[in-house]
This record gives sequence, structure tokens and C-alpha cells, in this order.
Amino acid sequence: MTAEQVPALVIGAGPAGLMAAEAIAAAGHWVVVGEAMPTPARKFLMAGKSGLNLTRDEPAPDFAARLSGSAGAGGCDLQALVRGFGPAEVSAWARGLGIELFTGSTGRVFPVGMKASPLLRAWLARLAGRGVALRTPWRWSGLTDGAHVFATPEGERRIAARAVVLAFGGASWPRLGSDAAWVAPLRAAGVEIAPFRPANMGLHVDWSPEMARFHGVAVKGARLTAGAADSRGEWVITRHGIEGGGIYEIAAALRDGAAGRVDLAPDLTVEALAARLARPRGRLSVGNWLRRVLGDPARVALLLEWGRPLPQDPAALARRIKALPLDHAGPMGLDRAISSAGGITAAALTPDLELRALPGVFAAGEMLDWEAPTGGYLLTTCLATGRHAGQAAARRLGQAESAVR
Repeated sequence: MTAEQVPALVIGAGPAGLMAAEAIAAAGHWVVVGEAMPTPARKFLMAGKSGLNLTRDEPAPDFAARLSGSAGAGGCDLQALVRGFGPAEVSAWARGLGIELFTGSTGRVFPVGMKASPLLRAWLARLAGRGVALRTPWRWSGLTDGAHVFATPEGERRIAARAVVLAFGGASWPRLGSDAAWVAPLRAAGVEIAPFRPANMGLHVDWSPEMARFHGVAVKGARLTAGAADSRGEWVITRHGIEGGGIYEIAAALRDGAAGRVDLAPDLTVEALAARLARPRGRLSVGNWLRRVLGDPARVALLLEWGRPLPQDPAALARRIKALPLDHAGPMGLDRAISSAGGITAAALTPDLELRALPGVFAAGEMLDWEAPTGGYLLTTCLATGRHAGQAAARRLGQAESAVR
């Protein structure tokens, strides 16, 4: 089968892939984007259902410091990429699409409309106006004789390009398209790939029957710690365990073996809390008495679930409340994780995000081995890596054209 010849090919139409296509098109090159799903950016749209958190309004060095993983070290410095294209640049880019933004009380930046779809529509229209050709559903199935092979509704198609950007995504929420099916073909081509693990995920908990009435209840006003990770965010008790932003802040440390602790009264010292606990209980049941002290039935339920037997001494009970062991049964899987850790390692990449094993092929987004908490860090980094890979691909095309001339 004869392969179609194109200057540039981007595989994957999520935020990283679309940003790569934009960077290549901005340099004057025609781009084909192949996407496995019937419509582009499905995970992006899913994220926008609860309010699209584009980025976080904080200094670029502080923002970049939240990234970790092998792809953020050595010659491939993702932190440097985000310092160069970070919160301010992402906000300016979105405004350039006609999207008004606002910053919430925690520094998170959102579209005023709180939805992803208006931004995506404007973005796709701009890309189409610059000649970017989106082809769906085109599922990549590997490389054959230097051409990229796709399964399409019209049958197998092959494309050969002088520059290629891979933006397949990681391994979380596979039903939205990021199923990591690309791992085996790239490994076979000599690309080093770290195993995927869930990131920004909930934790399984084997609750006692008494906790059933708290399923779906939000825990507010508590502090979570695990290793060096610290969170005051809200989280939710579910039938399967615990989930939500507060948990995601410490999830990586828990996944990697750190012990978790919950401070159910973070605004009180041990001494002040012990003084409250030392007051006569009278005829109140233990549960009602603790509710008077802690002010929140959910926090009391957690204390009774994870803190028994409760110490009788007020000071010892105060210490238990301030450092309650977080008793979990391991992380939830990739199918429920917000994002994934693992992917193409730094050793497999040049500083331009080019695959050392496949010259002319670049990679971006969640398929690289990095992770970050929720709160705008994930989306901004995907956009920054897509832009960087796209610019590098455009330079390669420019150099090839100059050599021909």
C-alpha cells in the first residue's frame, strides 16, 4: 500500500496534540492530525464538565516545582518548559481565543463560563483556518516501512511524514481514548517506557457498615499529610473509599508507601483541643460529645472508624484527633484515576522531546513520564510540552526545506 506523503503528522487530538499542531501550522507547515476517537479532546471535555481548570495563578517557578517524574529531569527539562510557557502564557493563549477567565480564591484559573466546549470550538476553528486537517476516527496501529499505519472507517491508511508528534495521552480514563495501546509498538522500536501507575486517584477503604450513611459526604476543614505532601482541600467519603481534590494532593505519596495522617482539628493546638475534651461529658453519648467538640459528624465518623480504641486521657485523645492514621487499602486503578504516572522516560528523549530511537518523531503530553497534582498543573504542562514538541518539529521541517533549496 502506498503511503500518503505529508509534511507534518500529529497523532492524538487532545490538548498536547492540538497545541503541537498549532505550533507547526504557525510556522507555515501543513499538518494532518489523526485521532482515534470520533471527536477530539474527549478527556479535555470531561474535565470541563465540573469547571475547566486551565492553570493556576502563581509564579512560574513555584508552578513548575510541582512537576515530578523522570521526564522532568536531565536533558529533557519539563520544569524549564513550564517556566517558559506557564500560567501567564496559558491565560494569554486562552484569552486570544476569545475566552474570558477568572481566578478563584485558591488561585485556580477558569473560563468565566466554566466549560471546556466553547474554548475547544474556538480552538478547532482557528486550527482549521490555518489549514490543520483533523481526521477521525483514525486509530494508530504502528509503524511499517517508515509509515504510520491507521485503522480508519475506510480501511487501513498509511501516512509518511517528515516530522511527527505523538500525543497519545497516558493510561488514565481509557474509555476516553488514552488506553496506552501505543506502548508495545514503541517499546518494540527501542523507546524506553516506565510502567504506568495511577496518579491523582482515590484510595480504596474497607469501611465498616456504620460508615454507609456517610457515603457521598464531603469532608471539610481537615488536614491531610503523607510524607512531605500536605493538603487542606475538600474530599469525599464514597462507597469504595475516599476521593477528591484533597486526597489527590497526597495520593502520590500514599501510593509510593508514605503513611497518611488526618488532622481533624487543624485550627486547634493539641493543648487547646485537650482542654475542650477535658470538660465533663455529662449524659451525652460518645458520638454526640465528639460532635460538640469537632462540630462535624463526618469527622467524628472518621475518628470512630480509624481511631478506636479511643484513648480515655484528654491529651492522648487530642493527639489521636490531630494525627489520625489514614487507613486505606491501596490506590484506585487507572480506569478511575485523573491522570497517570509513567510513560516515555527522559533517557528516551532529546531536549526537543524527540525520540532518540525514532529521529523525526517527537512526543508530548501525558505519554511522557511525569506527574503533577490537579489544580491546573496537568493541563498547562500538556499544553507546554505540545507547544515545545510542535516547535521542534517545525524547526526540523524548516531545516529540511532549507537543505532542499
